[in-house]
Amino acid sequence: MSKLQVSDMLARAFAAEGVEVLFTLMGDANMYWSVAMSQLPGMQVIHARHEHCAVAMADGYARATGKVGVASTTCGPGFTQIMTALTIAARGNVPLVVFAGDSPIAASWYLQQIDMAPLTLACGAHYVGVKHVDRLLDNVREAFQVAQAEQRPVVLSVPMDLQKQAWPHLTDYTPSTDLVPALQRPVPDPLIVDRVVDMIAEAEKPIVLAGRGAIRSGAAPALAALAEQSGALLATSLLGKGLFDGNPYALDIAGAFASDFARERFAESDLVIGVGAALGHYTTEGGYLYPAARTVQIDTNPRGLWQGLRTADLHVRADARAAAEAIVERMKARGVSRTGFRTPEMARDIAGDSPDSKAFPVQPNTVDPRKAVIELDQVVPKDWDIVVGAGHYFSMVMTHMKGRPAERYHVVNDFGAIGSGLPAAIGVATARGDGKVMLVEGDGSLMMHIQELETIRRQGVRLLISIINDGGYGAEFHKFRANGVDPTAAIHGRGDIAGMATGFGLRSAAVTEMGRFAPLFREHQAANIGTLWDIHTDDLIPSRAYRRIHYGEA
Repeated sequence: MSKLQVSDMLARAFAAEGVEVLFTLMGDANMYWSVAMSQLPGMQVIHARHEHCAVAMADGYARATGKVGVASTTCGPGFTQIMTALTIAARGNVPLVVFAGDSPIAASWYLQQIDMAPLTLACGAHYVGVKHVDRLLDNVREAFQVAQAEQRPVVLSVPMDLQKQAWPHLTDYTPSTDLVPALQRPVPDPLIVDRVVDMIAEAEKPIVLAGRGAIRSGAAPALAALAEQSGALLATSLLGKGLFDGNPYALDIAGAFASDFARERFAESDLVIGVGAALGHYTTEGGYLYPAARTVQIDTNPRGLWQGLRTADLHVRADARAAAEAIVERMKARGVSRTGFRTPEMARDIAGDSPDSKAFPVQPNTVDPRKAVIELDQVVPKDWDIVVGAGHYFSMVMTHMKGRPAERYHVVNDFGAIGSGLPAAIGVATARGDGKVMLVEGDGSLMMHIQELETIRRQGVRLLISIINDGGYGAEFHKFRANGVDPTAAIHGRGDIAGMATGFGLRSAAVTEMGRFAPLFREHQAANIGTLWDIHTDDLIPSRAYRRIHYGEA
């Protein structure tokens, strides 16, 4: 028998699973394990100020690294705080393990007791409850195996009195990585490939639409070859943003955020091949984006029905890259090659396309949010990670930023919830470790968890924060205005966000005119702490997507 406590052995097991960073907020039920983790060689522990933020940080870390993110909360009210963050991770297919200390097994009554299992399952996460010390290491392995193999969050519930027991067994541990099946690249059925080639041979105006699955597959070159062979234009889902940047026939984002020019091309299309994209409501504009097109979906897990929509006429169950390569090979073997959309005139039109060219007068001491994003994009180097939260502003960010690798964008909008951009960016910055991370976030969203600015300072996280400050909840006041309703209830004033950041120990600046970002960026680079820019944007400038969807602008 060793002299370890169960909490010590748990920490060793997590380390054996490859965990290098823990995001935690300590309470009675997880504090001894958190300390045991902090005492392991090479372990970095980030102490958050809110449990939601601890999980959101682990979420951002996992998105940036592809590894399992690890967070920890105590039981009861500590656990109930993470429901939104857990749901975001579940819907985003983010691999997480949340070490949730639980109320003591032997207690007849405990103030903070709550049944974690139904809450976990309601969020779409997997639940593993530790009931006996003899099954403890198996439970840890299960948690990490499910997180990795199923790409979803897992809650590992460990009673606090069990953690304090002496560890009764040997200290050997076999990590889940020894048991998880090796990653494989599923190839498509040749008969289905021939059917896809038949559809391409008949198409005059095809479009290849790629999503996050294509990024993970490394499919960009193969998809570019497929598009060239079939005469197709290229586009991405929101989460595939940047995959084809630089290609002269790339339309950027499809769906709700598509430019007017891109929407016209989709309306003309007679074949859309979705690759590693769910083809859900936003990407297809509720099924109305390409009304005349037949549709193919290539995915390792294709769905016939998704978000209330029929996704495709033909489904190909295969890896994105493997399928694209097989289709191109078969097209060449059959002598199928199409011109389609690909003409010099089309390339010129795409090069001249703008996501939003409408002019607006700008109120004094504010800036046009679209032009602010363009200037940010010009100043911040292309090898930086860009983290974007949710809100009215984020469509402007995602449509006006260009020339960045797809894997450098991190959009935290899987549940439509605001308030998670800041902690997710802390997770990304912790993963990156070189300070090359910028968060673009809204003022209302920032204020939900502004206490984590203190975490940035205390933990020495190097992060640049650009706040699009329109003085209210932009998604709401623009909808109010579009519907003739007084927007006052959604407008709270810009406040002194830069002053708040300074109070938390960060560098800050208020930006009320264009041309400020280049010198401010040089100052940020010369410093060794986090920086916040409070960008006062004109609240009377709605995004193109909002003008079209809510204001009815053609």
